[in-house]
Amino acid sequence: KEASSPSLGKDRADTVIIGGGCVGVSLAYHLAKAGLKDVVLLEKSELTAGSTWHAAGLTTYFHPGINLKKIHAYSIKLYEKLEEETGQAVGFHQPGSIRIASTPTRVDEFKYQMTRAGWHPTEQYLITPEKVQELFPLLNMDKVLAGLYNPGDGHIDPYSLTMALAAGARKYGAQLNYPVQVTNLKPRSDGTWEVETPLGIIQAKRIVNAAGFWARDIGKMIGLQHPLIPVHHQYVVTSTIPEVKALKTELPVIRDLEGSYYLRQERDGLLFGPYESEEKMKLQESWVTNGVPPGFGKELFESDLDRIMEHIEAAMEMVPVLRKADIVNTISGPITYSPDILPMVGPHQGVRNYWVAIGFGYGIIHAGGMGKYLSDWILEGEPPFDLIEVDPNRYGKWTTTEYTAAKARESYGFNNIVGYPKEERFAGRPTERTSGLYDLLKSKCSMGFHAGWEQPHWFYKPGDETGYKPSFRRTNWFDPVGREYKQVMEKVGVIDLSPFGKFKVKGTDSVKLLDHLFANVVPKVGSTNISHMLTPRGKVYAELTVSQLYPGEFMLVTGSGSELHDLRWIEEKITRGGYKVEVENMTDEMGVLSVAGPYARQVLQKLTNEDLSDASFKFLQCRHLKLSNIAVTAIRISYTGELGWELYHRKQDSAPLYSAIMEAGQKEGIDDFGTYALNTLRLEKGFRAWGAEMNCDTNPLEAGLEYFVKLNKAADFTGKQALKQIKEKGLKRRLVYLTLDTDNVDPEGNESVWHNGKARTIVIGNTTSGCFSYGAQQSLAFAYVPMELSKVGQKLEVELLGKNYPATIIQEPLVLTEPTRMRLQRKGESPKM
Repeated sequence: KEASSPSLGKDRADTVIIGGGCVGVSLAYHLAKAGLKDVVLLEKSELTAGSTWHAAGLTTYFHPGINLKKIHAYSIKLYEKLEEETGQAVGFHQPGSIRIASTPTRVDEFKYQMTRAGWHPTEQYLITPEKVQELFPLLNMDKVLAGLYNPGDGHIDPYSLTMALAAGARKYGAQLNYPVQVTNLKPRSDGTWEVETPLGIIQAKRIVNAAGFWARDIGKMIGLQHPLIPVHHQYVVTSTIPEVKALKTELPVIRDLEGSYYLRQERDGLLFGPYESEEKMKLQESWVTNGVPPGFGKELFESDLDRIMEHIEAAMEMVPVLRKADIVNTISGPITYSPDILPMVGPHQGVRNYWVAIGFGYGIIHAGGMGKYLSDWILEGEPPFDLIEVDPNRYGKWTTTEYTAAKARESYGFNNIVGYPKEERFAGRPTERTSGLYDLLKSKCSMGFHAGWEQPHWFYKPGDETGYKPSFRRTNWFDPVGREYKQVMEKVGVIDLSPFGKFKVKGTDSVKLLDHLFANVVPKVGSTNISHMLTPRGKVYAELTVSQLYPGEFMLVTGSGSELHDLRWIEEKITRGGYKVEVENMTDEMGVLSVAGPYARQVLQKLTNEDLSDASFKFLQCRHLKLSNIAVTAIRISYTGELGWELYHRKQDSAPLYSAIMEAGQKEGIDDFGTYALNTLRLEKGFRAWGAEMNCDTNPLEAGLEYFVKLNKAADFTGKQALKQIKEKGLKRRLVYLTLDTDNVDPEGNESVWHNGKARTIVIGNTTSGCFSYGAQQSLAFAYVPMELSKVGQKLEVELLGKNYPATIIQEPLVLTEPTRMRLQRKGESPKM
């Protein structure tokens, strides 16, 4: 056992990590190993106190999130060699793991997941019931239809793992101090911190909150309410079972998804851990309202077997030898959940040099990979790859305690639910973040959840099958979305885009700042453009619409999920560069309506005296005007690629503005459309989406964004030098545009792309997004493929639900945008529709 050292040792540090669980210790290990001097970890009681020591220790390569697979893979590879590196045994077992499918829908889900595994290096196989039984001979095979098998999976002893990481951290020069409690955090004007403890103050360049279920208490010290809540997780250990003892090799871990539990071998018995339904599971809500009891460290909760009885029965049916086993131990301990079960990792918006690594529902498998990910980000100034799904800034002021509790219940109860494409979850909704149109539209459409907002996905008409009906194939929204598509292409449609992130930027240095931030030029007064913020390595950190409304005053617009992610980056650049600029986040105050389609001008012209003709109000121009006496900032731009305007206005004007537009458009047959139709329209026009075609994994050149990147502009924008080098070296892969011949299934993004070469058929790339094109009456997708296979006409295959469908690279776009069609018409050419 470790000897503790209750002293600070130093009064200055580069990085102070608060919390000595496996995540905090992993970060200390990775920072120190990378050569960072002055890494100090402070733990209030002892290492592994909290959730680490009582964790079941499961390790798996599997994750539905594409880049979270990388985190899992790194962790496992690290744990395999940690003992050799540190001399500390870690108790790592790798008997593999099998997810059990006992319904046809579950088999579809496994095929859907396999489609996303082909372009990843980790081993994963869809296996037959016979193979499942061979690997786990104690199963009752009556219901088993298939298995998803990861050979490298297993489990590790969490205490030993943390001690090995601690030994490594010390070996490379980190200081691990405990018991030392952090009593207060004080920000200094230069961005550094004073970390107060009973033993004195440490001044730190940055702090990382890795305090597990104490993370909320640490956040409160600086006025942040981290949306976290402890869940009571129970697992049961049995006595020796003769049939288990008689086995020659260790059983793989099984996850019975319909029974909602995991089960693994523990010595000669079994360990079994269920996830109860949202009605039965238990939250420790008193910790949220009153804080964690001061002495709580390695304590447990009272166990409650009644709560998990139905899962025990399901397990006894699936693994009959359990019936005869005695329970020798029941563990019930706190695991911290965020609303969506994913951790919160990275720098926090609104506070300088405050980072978090909190909310780990699966701390053991995430610890290694997240330690490395965060360490790289701290040292390099940008994330090593894209993990926006764990960005702490995905939550905001709308994330109330009630919302967090409702969502944690749902996430825990839905732990093993089928993971459909376009998944929606309904607990805790709506939040306070509803647009001015929510009450008008909520009964007419299927709403989606976007960063706290409700936004229409598609609208109902008489005879439609309403409601949320998830499927791996075309489902109840397929025909209605086609109808909305036609509405925008042939008449005129209205969509609520209020969830956009919206910032006002002004000040003496605003032009200078934006010139440095963006790869595009700064638009002139009254103009708008699409601009990208790049990372120092030349990756696409964000895509925004930039409009100069008045001299030196700009409006920046980003996607709903990127609001605080982008704002944090902008604020950091302002602070670092000392720019005299003010930024105001207008997201909640401002509504946005988009009107698009051939009759958009006719409809809007009825509501204003301003001339909206093409000669007077050109594409990519912006101006202030009144529609039906309501003040709007109108931008002639549309993500549909059709004639259209985005209308920015006060949120309280959304309903009257919408009503005026709908009334004015009666003769033109105006109607609503939702984001599903918008996605189809943008894909047909070849418009890229941030988070799909471009993100921190891609550079703008391979993504086909050269038009928006001005390498010859005078300003040395972030990423410019890196991009020049990328261009010189030449690209290895490129984004291409594919049509697919499918049946009742369409691409979504992240599917494997295959090529039938001379030697064999191999995976050569991946799709980024896709849909059914109602214009071409076939499936359409964007995909990244190697340069040598990127020519128009190239035949490829895309894997959907376990089957490879023929695909062909075509010239993009499938449908020309309205401004391009007009330009060609003026030249006397006939444009393709």
